[in-house]
Amino acid sequence: MESTTETLLIIDYGSQYTQLIARRARELGVFSLIVPFTMPFEEVEQLQPRGIILSGGPNSVYEKDAPGLDKRLLSLGVPILGICYGLQLITQALEGAVEASATREYGLAAIKLGGGSQLLDKKIDASAIWMSHGDHVKVPPTGFVVTALSGEIICGIENADKHIFGIQFHPEVTHTKHGSRILKTYLRKICHFSLDWQPTSIIDHQIKQIRQRAGKDKVICALSGGVDSTIAATLVDRALGKQQTCIFVDNGLLRENEYEEVLAAYKETGLNVKPVRAARHFLSKLAGVTDPEQKRKIIGHEFITIFEKEARKLPGVKFLVQGTLYPDVIESVSVKGPSAVIKSHHNVGGLPEKMHLKLIEPLRDVFKDEVRAIGRELGLPRQIVERQAFPGPGLAIRIVGDITEERLHLLKKADAIVREEIEALPEIRRDLYQYFAVLLPIKSVGVMGDGRTYEQVICIKAFHSLDVMTADWARLPYNLLARMSSRIVSEVRGINRVVYEITTKPPATIEWE
Repeated sequence: MESTTETLLIIDYGSQYTQLIARRARELGVFSLIVPFTMPFEEVEQLQPRGIILSGGPNSVYEKDAPGLDKRLLSLGVPILGICYGLQLITQALEGAVEASATREYGLAAIKLGGGSQLLDKKIDASAIWMSHGDHVKVPPTGFVVTALSGEIICGIENADKHIFGIQFHPEVTHTKHGSRILKTYLRKICHFSLDWQPTSIIDHQIKQIRQRAGKDKVICALSGGVDSTIAATLVDRALGKQQTCIFVDNGLLRENEYEEVLAAYKETGLNVKPVRAARHFLSKLAGVTDPEQKRKIIGHEFITIFEKEARKLPGVKFLVQGTLYPDVIESVSVKGPSAVIKSHHNVGGLPEKMHLKLIEPLRDVFKDEVRAIGRELGLPRQIVERQAFPGPGLAIRIVGDITEERLHLLKKADAIVREEIEALPEIRRDLYQYFAVLLPIKSVGVMGDGRTYEQVICIKAFHSLDVMTADWARLPYNLLARMSSRIVSEVRGINRVVYEITTKPPATIEWE
C-alpha cells in the first residue's frame, strides 16, 4: 500500500519481534509499514512517515559490517523511537557510547524511572519489562537525558526537543506490562497520530488504485478457494467488474469435496469464475518430489503456467490478481534486511522470471485477521469470511514426503474426519484458527483384530492464533481427540496410528512443509 497521510514506518534490523511492533501499532489504530534498514533515505522521505521506529536486532552496533543507521533520519523532524538495537544505533550515531554488558539481560526485569520523560509516565515505574540484549548504552549522546534504568543498565533515554527517544526493552511483547501504554503514548502524544485507522480503510484506497492501474485492461484472478484470494478477487470485482475473470483450479490437492463446495459458494458472490480441472497435471509434476521447497515452487510455477494459458484465451488480459498477505511477504522475501527467508509461499515464491502478466495484490500489506474484517465489510457470506485458512500448495505440504494418489486419499479421508468432529462442536471451533491432519512419512506396527499391521501415521493439528505470525496449540478435550483417533483408524484403511502435535510457533511453523 502506498503511504497514507498517517503512516508509521518500522525500520527492521532483524528482530524476531519486528512484526509484533507492526501488529501492536495497527491494533492501536495506526497504519504501519515494515521496511528494511537498507531502504534509501530518499524513499523513506517519499513515504512521508509521521513516526519512525527502529527495531531491535541480533547484531552489536560496534561489529564490523553491522547494520547501520543513516544519520539523516535523525534530522527529518519526524519523532523516532529506537527499541533495543535501535536505541544503541541512535546512541552510536550521535556519538554516545555502547558497550558489551557484563551481565546480559534476557527475560523479565523491572524498570526504574528517572524524571521528566515524555514517553514513560509514572504508572510504568517498577513494572515488568522484557529485555533481550547483550550490549547496553554506557554514555548517552550529548543533549539526551536518562529516563529509566534496569538495575544499573540504562534502559531509557530521550531528547524531547529533537523528538528522539530510545528504550532498551521491548514494549511490543506482552511480557512488558505497560508496553501498549508506552506505544500509545509515542503514537498519540508524540507523533500525534489520530488512532483511527481500521483494516477496512484499505477498501476505497485499493479500489481506486486498482482502477488507476488496470484501466480498461482485463484481469485474471488466481482463485484458490481460500479466504485471501476470494477477498482479493472481490476487491477487484468492486473496482473492475466483468473486466476480471477468476480462474479456480482443481489441482488435486484440495480437501475432500472442496472443489464442488467452493464452486457453489462462488456462485453466491457473483464473481465471474471459470473452473479448470488440472489434478492429473499437478500430480504428474509432483511425482517423486519430497523436498518441501521444491513442492512449493513446482506448484507455484504450474499455477502461473495454467493461468497464463487461460489468459491467452481471453484477449486483453494484462494483470494477474493474487491473495498475497503481509505474512506471506515477510516469510518469503527478506524484506526485513538481515532476516532469513523461512519458506517460499506459492503466491510470492517460484514465479517465472519472464511472467507475461503483471501482478495486482490488493492484500499485500494486510494481516490475516484484517482480511476477515475486510471481507465482512464487503458483505461476503459468513461461510467464506470465516472459512478455515488453507495453504495455496494445499495438501501437498501436509503430506510429508512423496505425493501419490493413495497417500492423498488417506489424508483427505482423515482430514475430513478431523474437520467434521471439530465443526460439530461450535464452542470449540470458534476459538481455533486452523485444524487439520498431516500424513507423516513413516509407518508403524499395529494390531487390528488378530493380525499385525504395518501402516501409516496421521498427525492432528489444531491451534490458536491471531495472525499466524505466532500460534499456540489447542488443548482439545481428550474425548474429542479419542473420538477422532478412533474414527480415523477405523474408517481410513491404511492408517493405524494417530498422534497430536503440541508445538508452538515459533519454533515450529504452521505447516509441516
